[in-house]
Amino acid sequence: MTLSTTSPVACAPHQRQPASSASPESLGDILDRFDELAQQDARVSVADLVDAVGTRSYGPFLVVPALIELSPVGGVPGVPTALAAVVVLFAAQMLLGRRRLWIPGWIARRSLSAQRLARLVTAVRPMAQRLDRWFHGRLRALTSGVGMRVAALACIGLALMVPPLELFPFASSAPMGAIALIGLALLVRDGVLMVVASALACGAVWMVVSMVL
Repeated sequence: MTLSTTSPVACAPHQRQPASSASPESLGDILDRFDELAQQDARVSVADLVDAVGTRSYGPFLVVPALIELSPVGGVPGVPTALAAVVVLFAAQMLLGRRRLWIPGWIARRSLSAQRLARLVTAVRPMAQRLDRWFHGRLRALTSGVGMRVAALACIGLALMVPPLELFPFASSAPMGAIALIGLALLVRDGVLMVVASALACGAVWMVVSMVL
């Protein structure tokens, strides 16, 4: 996926608005909104994507960078570390309990072609549909309040493991995979999935420790 800068824009109110102002409840909802954006213009900025999913929902902003890292793009040197930095930025705001997500202008102005976004949506949709069927709102207490703060701390810790893991091809996929599951658990409010994500996070920590020792 090729990213490029567009002309300066404000990262908080943006001109293009999604059809629905409600927070997305599933991966399918997010993909529908991304598909809408891909039909509106030749390029789609990060600010557009933020507007599409809503700035009060942290889950998507953990899922998206983690999934990008898990794609072939994650094999490009430096990309996993950059994506991990984005995760830390979002998770820190979740830990602090910010009611609205803040994104630096230089990130908000990054963009990709609508054609690439449409292809990405098409490729990911079958998996998203399966995940939406499997996970749906169990043990919600683990995905809100204290549970959300613990998840934020876990994401920060996992993201900090990524830079040294770049020395090993695709090794950073383990912590970023755990981050993706944590973000998905927050998005669909599924505490059972949060437990699974926690187990994967522990496995990622074990892998890093075994590599160092």
